[in-house]
Amino acid sequence: MTRVRASKAWVINGALVVLLAGAGFGIYQAFSPAPSSAQAQSRSTPVRRATVTETVSAAGTLASSYTGAASFTTAGKVTSIDVKVGDVVSAGQKLATVDSTQAAKQLQVAKANLAVAQDSLDTAETAENTPATGQNAQNNAANNVTSAQAKLDQAQLDVQTAQQALDNTTLYAPGAGTVTAINGTVGQQSSSGSSATSQTSSGSGQGGQGAGNSGAAAASSSSSSGSGFITITNMTGLVVNTSVAEIDVSKVKTGQKATVTLNALPDKPVQATVSSINLTPTTSGSVVSYGAQLALTSPPDGLRPGQSASVVITVAEADNALSVPAAAVQSAGGTNLVTVQENGRNVTRQVQVGLRGESTVQITSGLTEGENVVLTGTATTGTTGGTGRTGGTGGFPGGGTGGFPGGGQRGTGTGTGGGFGGRG
Repeated sequence: MTRVRASKAWVINGALVVLLAGAGFGIYQAFSPAPSSAQAQSRSTPVRRATVTETVSAAGTLASSYTGAASFTTAGKVTSIDVKVGDVVSAGQKLATVDSTQAAKQLQVAKANLAVAQDSLDTAETAENTPATGQNAQNNAANNVTSAQAKLDQAQLDVQTAQQALDNTTLYAPGAGTVTAINGTVGQQSSSGSSATSQTSSGSGQGGQGAGNSGAAAASSSSSSGSGFITITNMTGLVVNTSVAEIDVSKVKTGQKATVTLNALPDKPVQATVSSINLTPTTSGSVVSYGAQLALTSPPDGLRPGQSASVVITVAEADNALSVPAAAVQSAGGTNLVTVQENGRNVTRQVQVGLRGESTVQITSGLTEGENVVLTGTATTGTTGGTGRTGGTGGFPGGGTGGFPGGGQRGTGTGTGGGFGGRG
């Protein structure tokens, strides 16, 4: 009886030891990192005919194509302001006035002086034409005519100046647009400025092609457009100012099509056209860029100068071109290589490429339509605390993070650098 009980005890204890050992091994496996292994994974895709588009991307800002600042050049008390902020005005429309009493009196005095000068000249000419004895008398008569003519000329200039001063007591719109600022009130004393208007055109800046000249033609001052008594801004003729990197500027030409995506309206891209490119660069540190301007084709309502946007300019396009995914082309030292499936084997072949798009590359020689090219990538697999498999680097681009182009094979983890099997 004692032996039976001892045997049972040994069996039970042995089973407990086995169970405990199994549980310990399971806990160790659960909490210990799984070994990772790198394996090459690949897939093939046929050479197809498609449209390959090469683009240049940049950041941009909305700006008005025209801003004009109108200032009084005749000092005086502001007697009327005929517009308010938000009003749409046309070129030459009356905006405001200052007291014209003093300017009118100055014009009257100038006209009176002109009449006196004219009488003096008439008298001097009559005396010159009257026969006189002696050379001195004739010389004096001629000198009197010359002096009277000079006084008459000055009097005429004085009348013109006074008339201009009187005219400048009324302020007119330098161009068409919307009143965006009024820097004064009725009853305020307005000091005279150096020019009646200062106009700017948001163009290509120095050396631009075909833009930025309309404002400069009428401006007679270097003062900023925002320093005037009343500022007029064209709110309908908005443009996009952007900068093109020096490596891309040779590709960008006027007339090229572009897509502008406003940060405020990310779901409503706007079509545009390159209207100008600066001939001289802008340097910031070691970065060299060239300013460019885009004209919006059909801008939506509600846009405002200063809004930020992203710009994609189509610099080249090849229709019905042989194309492969960009990941299929390996470039080194000016040589472009692809891996082609031939009779069940992968063979490396040199090709000539044309346009390089974001996801596809044009093949100009070395491949034929229908051939299968191989896309290879290295994926590191392993279990990391329940987050799924983590994609490696050098995988396939396209749908999902690290998936195949156009929504190909998808995994459950996160892809790094376009790894195979990234999360879709």
